[in-house]
Amino acid sequence: MNVDLFDFELPPERIALRPAAPRDSARMLVLSGGATTDAVVTDLPGQLRAGDCLVFNDTRVIPAQLEGKRGEASIGATLHKREGPRRWRAFIRNAKRLRDGDTVDFGHDVTATASDRGDDGSFALDFAGDEPVELLLERTGRMPLPPYIAARRGTDARDADDYQTMFAAEPGAVAAPTAALHFTPALLASLAAAGIGHETLTLHVGAGTFLPMKAADTDDHQMHSEWGRIDAATAERLNAVRARGGRVIAVGTTSLRLIESAAQDDGRIAAFEGDTAIFITPGYRFKGIDGLMTNFHLPRSTLFMLVSALMGRETMQAAYAHAIAAEYRFYSYGDASLLIP
Repeated sequence: MNVDLFDFELPPERIALRPAAPRDSARMLVLSGGATTDAVVTDLPGQLRAGDCLVFNDTRVIPAQLEGKRGEASIGATLHKREGPRRWRAFIRNAKRLRDGDTVDFGHDVTATASDRGDDGSFALDFAGDEPVELLLERTGRMPLPPYIAARRGTDARDADDYQTMFAAEPGAVAAPTAALHFTPALLASLAAAGIGHETLTLHVGAGTFLPMKAADTDDHQMHSEWGRIDAATAERLNAVRARGGRVIAVGTTSLRLIESAAQDDGRIAAFEGDTAIFITPGYRFKGIDGLMTNFHLPRSTLFMLVSALMGRETMQAAYAHAIAAEYRFYSYGDASLLIP
């Protein structure tokens, strides 16, 4: 499909630079049963049914953005996928000044050797020493805010908490599963009281989620792979939800993409562990999920294509036009939408 079909105009002032406080006070646009409703996140228990199950991503964001030197040259690195115990694939700023075998000094006694330059300009970085890489990153890295926020303000101490969900447990993401940022213990308690359960899976979100579509046609776009896991017990519990007549509602496109990667043609969700590069566009037949809670996405992005596949492109264009006119807040720190096809 032509990527231009997924374009829309977004006024810059609609981009949220901070999350709502408290988190569950964010607005929520509900598309369900052919109707569009303006709500808030605390209304979620009333928008779902007893027996439904929300699925959260328990990945934890690491301080994956690094600034260093190769000689006199400034080198920026954004880690996006682990390739080994001490090796990370990274997108590089000023990559023309870096060659295979060069050592980058990131300060605080943290160095890495670059190798294996990719077609996308990325490099593999092998970190020196014996300390766990996670400790090195805590020392020298910073939270990798999305570029549309970082371009308008610097990262600060608040982001260390603001950019983690309450479910964050498994370190490895370089972007937050932002739909889950809206959840609080009080909201989870309200959902449980309404008979709505929840499960967790793990998908380590990569920086490729922020890359612009360079291809003019969706058939020519190459997705970056991300590592995920659904254990067998979780898969069976999700299958049991649907067998009882409940619905599986993914919280965030990361949860959705992993469930769909694990789902069989008959709709059963299997255990899964490994890489996925699933790319969902209109025409895709959803197998494992019955709905999605997600934030508002970039124009011409793979994620806007995904929600268009779920609800219909014209429906989502109209919904986004409504959200812009009604002054919803967009992107990672913005408001939410609940999409029930």
